[in-house]
Amino acid sequence: RTLYSKLAIVLFGLVCLIGLLFFLLVRYSTDMYHQEVNQKLNASLAENIARQEQLFENGKVNKIALKEVFHMLMVINPSIEVYLLDKQGKILDYSAPQEKIKRKSINLKPVNAFLSGKRNYPIMGDDPRDQHTQKIFSVAPLLKEGKLECYLYIILASEEVDSISSMLQGSYIARFTIGGIIASLVVALLAGWLIFFLLTGRLRQLSSAINNYAGKENGQDTHLRYPDKQAKVDEIDQLGRNFNIMADRIDSQLQTLKNNDSQRRELIANVSHDLRTPLATLHGYLETLILKGESLTPEERARYLQIAASHSQRLNLLVDELFELSTLESCETLLNIEPFSLAELVQDVVQKFRLQADEKAIELKTEFGHNLAFAYGDIGLIQRVLENLLENAMRYTPAGGCVSVNLINNAKQIQVKVADTGCGIPAEELPHIFDRFYRLEKSRKGQGDNAGLGLAIVKRIVELHGSIIEASSELNHGTIFQFHLPVRQTSIFSEFNVRDENVTLM
Repeated sequence: RTLYSKLAIVLFGLVCLIGLLFFLLVRYSTDMYHQEVNQKLNASLAENIARQEQLFENGKVNKIALKEVFHMLMVINPSIEVYLLDKQGKILDYSAPQEKIKRKSINLKPVNAFLSGKRNYPIMGDDPRDQHTQKIFSVAPLLKEGKLECYLYIILASEEVDSISSMLQGSYIARFTIGGIIASLVVALLAGWLIFFLLTGRLRQLSSAINNYAGKENGQDTHLRYPDKQAKVDEIDQLGRNFNIMADRIDSQLQTLKNNDSQRRELIANVSHDLRTPLATLHGYLETLILKGESLTPEERARYLQIAASHSQRLNLLVDELFELSTLESCETLLNIEPFSLAELVQDVVQKFRLQADEKAIELKTEFGHNLAFAYGDIGLIQRVLENLLENAMRYTPAGGCVSVNLINNAKQIQVKVADTGCGIPAEELPHIFDRFYRLEKSRKGQGDNAGLGLAIVKRIVELHGSIIEASSELNHGTIFQFHLPVRQTSIFSEFNVRDENVTLM
């Protein structure tokens, strides 16, 4: 069932067929060559006999002379047969046994072609011994006073010659020729099998790699790949390289699916936890108000309502962040791209956190020069990025610390840097801080309203603006988040033909 076995069978069949055709062609060409040579050598035989003997007298066949001719030819060469024909081709007399003659006349068309002088040997004439056989011959006209009386027709290959030819098929020469042909075909067959085996070697390697990857081999090594040899660039190597690329891509996609499934499970667990705690607290306080409403003092009732409202606000914030992240990750996010003053936006956002910073004794400052270029982007979403970064910095910066926002302008972009002097982030945690519901505190206690979605939203908004957000941190020294915005339309925006318009990123 393998390709190599199929090629070997096809090659064996072709070699056998070619060998048979070659044998038949050699046999036929040899036979025709033998007849051509024989007819050329004996072309004037009938003419010489007719010149020497008077076979026709007084309008009748000279039977005595004819028998002498028959006897002489049979003694000299028993393989020939002599016939006397009239002008219409009818057989008048012959040297063969009477019971073996099957024809009464001979077709004169080959005779006339022979006598015309334009001879293309071998010329085949009718064999009187067989109704369907033709053989080489020699013929001469018998003339009387310049007029045609009859023909002397000599068959040069009689039945005895046929039987001798059959006997020669078992001769040494025949056996040697046939043996040579068979040996040549066997050598060609073995060489072809070897060549096919070598040529299909890389196909077998590729097939083994594919079967292993599909789990059909015993080893089931899905990491097995086709050996990529740069020296060869034929179709098999191209197929092998494409398989390697495809297998690596499938492995990457499978790993991504596994990661997504793990994140989905974690997301469900986190959402369930974040929703269950405030819901349970909210339900408990509302139930207490219902059951003990008359017995509670106005101060207790106000305190319970305040706690219930706080947990309701926490639930609302979590739902809003989930919806916002889902909208940002969809393919239909609308960006209102326009030029705006990033410095003014930073000042407005910082003022919103000024009171909180004063309460926590945190220094909140901005650093950027004058004549800062306008940035291109969605001002609402960029405001959301700054708010989330500042909120995150305020949360992890202790009293007496500092949170700063720096804007660095150059010819093509504005770099935004938000830094704090908080507790910092461990190096092993740094690659995961932008994951949804990721928190540094594994206990998940004392987090307040933080649901772990703020930095995930930041990352998505920055990516929609064609940038990336980077984080660097040092334990007990602080953390720095930075990204950039274009100061003019770059390729990512011109791709959507943006000029102070609403665009849909696909």
